[in-house]
Amino acid sequence: MIIYPAIDLKDGQVVRLLQGRMEDATVYSDNPAQVAAGFWAKGARYLHVVDLNGAFVGQPVNDQALKSIVQSVPLKIQVGGGIRSLERIEELLEMGISRVILGTAAVRNPKLVEEAVQRFGDQIIVGIDARDGLVAVEGWAEATQLKAEELGKAMREIGVSRIIFTDIARDGTLSGPNIESTVKMAEVTGLKIIASGGISTLNDLQKLKAEAERGVAIEGAIVGKALYSGAFTLEEALAAVN
Repeated sequence: MIIYPAIDLKDGQVVRLLQGRMEDATVYSDNPAQVAAGFWAKGARYLHVVDLNGAFVGQPVNDQALKSIVQSVPLKIQVGGGIRSLERIEELLEMGISRVILGTAAVRNPKLVEEAVQRFGDQIIVGIDARDGLVAVEGWAEATQLKAEELGKAMREIGVSRIIFTDIARDGTLSGPNIESTVKMAEVTGLKIIASGGISTLNDLQKLKAEAERGVAIEGAIVGKALYSGAFTLEEALAAVN
């Protein structure tokens, strides 16, 4: 199982939000490249990056910070936040990003997702963010009446193979991931899942790993606040799933 340490970018700084609220931001560093280099030095080979400003306004805001990360470390980086066009996807891939995450676009413009998958294949991931089983978009600021599992099935039908599934209520709270809904999402949709939101202990990671070992298509886990708050180290997280 892959561990994806997370870097959330807001105004060029590394922050963590509480349940996606921009007003509840804790700043951890003003040097994103240095944070990424630290993850690489501790054994990470993958990185999850979100342009939080971009997610809210629907266009790139933190490209300077993103470029500094790409140039500083040989990590395989997946990026989301405000990506709304094929041109932007191409721009990110040319920048050196490994995989591009489409979130709001999956709801607002599924045709874009379909075209992106046809063109870029597995370099496209869909982010499905849910609160009480319903999808939220625009940086989680807007709720929809669309069921997360229904969106997952629709994405599979247009060629998506992998999603990041986030339980918003758990995100940034260190209250543990919603393993039950994560497992159900994998089983109902047939998609490969990267779990996100609320991971707070090594036991959380071990539970996800146990589900993967029994055949649930959980490929990895995104870990953010737990690393920044010192709940456990990246080295411990990597050891817990290997």
